[in-house]
Amino acid sequence: MTMLKTSKVSIVFGGLKAVSNFEIDIEAGDLVGLIGPNGAGKTTVFNLLTGVYKPTTGQIEFDGKSIVGLKPYQITQQGIARTFQNIRLFADLTVLDNVKIAYHFHVKYSVLEAVSRLGRYHSEEAEIEEKAMRLLEVFQLADRRDEVAKNLPYGEQRRLEIARALATEPKLLLLDEPAAGMNPQETHQLMEMIRWIRSEFNLTILLIEHDMSLVMGVCEKILVLDYGSVIARGTPLEIRNNPKVIEAYLGEEAAGC
Repeated sequence: MTMLKTSKVSIVFGGLKAVSNFEIDIEAGDLVGLIGPNGAGKTTVFNLLTGVYKPTTGQIEFDGKSIVGLKPYQITQQGIARTFQNIRLFADLTVLDNVKIAYHFHVKYSVLEAVSRLGRYHSEEAEIEEKAMRLLEVFQLADRRDEVAKNLPYGEQRRLEIARALATEPKLLLLDEPAAGMNPQETHQLMEMIRWIRSEFNLTILLIEHDMSLVMGVCEKILVLDYGSVIARGTPLEIRNNPKVIEAYLGEEAAGC
């Protein structure tokens, strides 16, 4: 079943076409990589998919419905969550509160119940805290629950950001350079984590990444962007051996990945 489909999506900034006729079909359960040189338009694609930007032309469908024109929070409610290249946590809130906030996309109690703390408020808040703690345990952050997010080491902040994204209960998870700043051991652990969360949370994943060992090791399908256009798509083996990709991005050393 097709989960995400784009058709001839383009966006122009001041006369410059940052993304041109971008097309992708992602099936439920896919693990797809989007790669390309710096400035190729990868993060712009994520911003188009999550409503930060509205395409100049083209169509974006999620679960068979157009999401063009929806605001980012509406797209999150539809079932798309993302992380960012530069970590964007609520830096001065605790680890637990960062995750609990994301769960509030799904609360059913009313504003009146929240203000008066009556009705469904207490039962739903207790359920949210229980779910948040389960996620923190999964990401080995439970013992950090009361620490302020900005005080966590870099790798733990990355894990917290992914946990917070999962707390919105998405169907599609977009990961923007999740291995940025990680050492080889952390990157290997991240690779295993990505595989595990796809299986455990029944997710479809699209990721941007510059670390070719991660991309080639975890992705089943890869698209390559260059100057805003897709120049290649295929399996890791096909991408590794594609002359256009080697010339545009990977370099000759890619043959040894």
